[in-house]
Amino acid sequence: MRARCSLASELEVPIGGCDSHESHQLRAKALTAMPLHGKPGLMQGQDVDGTLTTRVQSRVAEVRKGASYQLTVVHGPDVGATFAVDGHMERSRLYLGHGPLCDLRLNDPRVSRRHATLQAEPQGLRYTDLGSTNGSQVNGVTVLDALLQGGETLQIGSTVLKVQQVAAFEVQLPKELCFGKLHGASPEMRRLYPLFQKLADSDLPVVVEGETGTGKEVLAEAIHEAGARAQGPFVVFDCTAVPSSLIEASLFGHERGAFTGAVAARRGLFEEAHGGTLFIDEIGDLELSLQAKLLRAVDKASIRRIGGAKWIDVDVRIISATRRDLDAEVAAGRFRDDLLFRLGGARIELPPLRARQGDVGLLATLFWSEMGGAPDKLTPEFIAQLETSSWPGNVRELRHVLARSLALGDTISAAEPPPRSASPSVAPRPNQVRDFFEAVLSQGTSFAVGRQKVLDEFERRYVSWILERHGGHVGKAAAAAGIGRRYFQEIRSRHRNPTG
Repeated sequence: MRARCSLASELEVPIGGCDSHESHQLRAKALTAMPLHGKPGLMQGQDVDGTLTTRVQSRVAEVRKGASYQLTVVHGPDVGATFAVDGHMERSRLYLGHGPLCDLRLNDPRVSRRHATLQAEPQGLRYTDLGSTNGSQVNGVTVLDALLQGGETLQIGSTVLKVQQVAAFEVQLPKELCFGKLHGASPEMRRLYPLFQKLADSDLPVVVEGETGTGKEVLAEAIHEAGARAQGPFVVFDCTAVPSSLIEASLFGHERGAFTGAVAARRGLFEEAHGGTLFIDEIGDLELSLQAKLLRAVDKASIRRIGGAKWIDVDVRIISATRRDLDAEVAAGRFRDDLLFRLGGARIELPPLRARQGDVGLLATLFWSEMGGAPDKLTPEFIAQLETSSWPGNVRELRHVLARSLALGDTISAAEPPPRSASPSVAPRPNQVRDFFEAVLSQGTSFAVGRQKVLDEFERRYVSWILERHGGHVGKAAAAAGIGRRYFQEIRSRHRNPTG
């Protein structure tokens, strides 16, 4: 039976994820507690043994308000047709247009293939024009983005729709505070957890969308681990990390002699993922010629190695992720709509960290403890400072900021919080760090050379520090650093032998 993080007056939040029984925990029985950055619900304190603790109290909003809407065509080719926007749905957006993949499809040739999106929010029905050819008008006013309340008239192309609010409601938010290793206590995340579990219980292909660093790969792995394929392999392929000339061989494999350098036959990632899940990251960057080959593999559930003659059946669930707007890519002709249809049996959009109220403090506390930070150094003032950032790099950037602060001094005081910026960093305080920076500056080198020297020194110190923290265990150190074991080993080797 799957363990879950539950919302209660006092609770335990496992750092390794909801399913981790061996990971150490942020214990909620804090003897002393203080509110973090003035946000109700999230509490920080210390046990008698100095262990960092977190409380997420029941004052966190338990109810999500919303409404459902109906759009009725009052003029145009589809006059009399009605479309429902169910505010109970966990799915983020519905697409309106005349394209075959649209949720709300019109037969008006003056309406773009993907004309606009509709999203039920607590404040109303969000309407966003996707750069359509003929635009959108609400009550006669041209709009790009509008928050509708019901009663408005919406015109797109030659179609006129009447917007009506049909039902207002309040929904009890789930009590879970994480799904696998994906953590979040904000309503923006908690409302998605039931959808994640439904997808884990199914075998649908999934497309995860969102800005860089929002946790798309973490979610993909959590869905895999919570589903029927959990005992099978979870194989990761990043479309941006492999030269385009090698992507086909990476995905489908090759036979011996298929091309120069193919000295032996090799299985592709589809074969390696047989019986499990293949996670394709940055699918929006895949070239069109390769999209056609991927489509056939997905459609037929079989692949043929480069240079091979036989087709090999594969049983693989595909979860894809992208930072790009795939609907815009389809409209621009850079992504195949039939491939999107096959991969997007379900689509999820992860919210950016700046839209997840209160989660910065929770995640900072989790990461800080996970990386072995001193509990008394994660002050409420520092948390408040972190909350002021827009975090363009999202959760990944937050983790790296905390890792830097530990590696370059391990102390943070209220008197010297990190600077306010779109990408905050914690200023190194030890004298030796300042002396190193001053030495680099005094050399009068170019910007590129100086930056590389600073980066090399940071990597060297960070690797040494985090290995010491984890008793020399490379796997644990790489996991705590938030990078792959192989990349961690590359950095370590580079600074063991700096001359190459």
